[in-house]
Amino acid sequence: MAQTDSLQRVRDSFALQGAMSTLGAQLTHLAPGAVDISFDWAPGLTQQHGFIHAGMLSAALDSACGYAGFSLMPEDAGVLTIEFKINLLAPAKGQRFRCEGRVLKPGRTIVLVEGRAFAIDGGQEKLCATMHCTLMAVQGRPGIAGK
Repeated sequence: MAQTDSLQRVRDSFALQGAMSTLGAQLTHLAPGAVDISFDWAPGLTQQHGFIHAGMLSAALDSACGYAGFSLMPEDAGVLTIEFKINLLAPAKGQRFRCEGRVLKPGRTIVLVEGRAFAIDGGQEKLCATMHCTLMAVQGRPGIAGK
């Protein structure tokens, strides 16, 4: 599959995600094996101290990792996360957040991805979370393959 087709497939799949729409998230970087998803601070995404809730940050970071892996998968494959571990390093305090996924090891069925989330506060980026994510390329399953 051509690289441009693969990247368009990521854009098309991302547009189907209700969760990312709820976050107001956007694809802000897209290359084979590398995806950034960014979103703005909003009151509906916070926990009791006004920081972005860990669950919201985890969702965006998981999607960044998932789409980084998906960008390298065969055209007929769908992607599912089968495991992730997140380390929350600092409060997610800022006006904007950038979650990046980078493929560490692509595989035919299993793909390992590393993610990092940054809080952007006053123009300065601060690492607030890291993720190790294991993905599965799913083929031949109705409703999953190809998106």
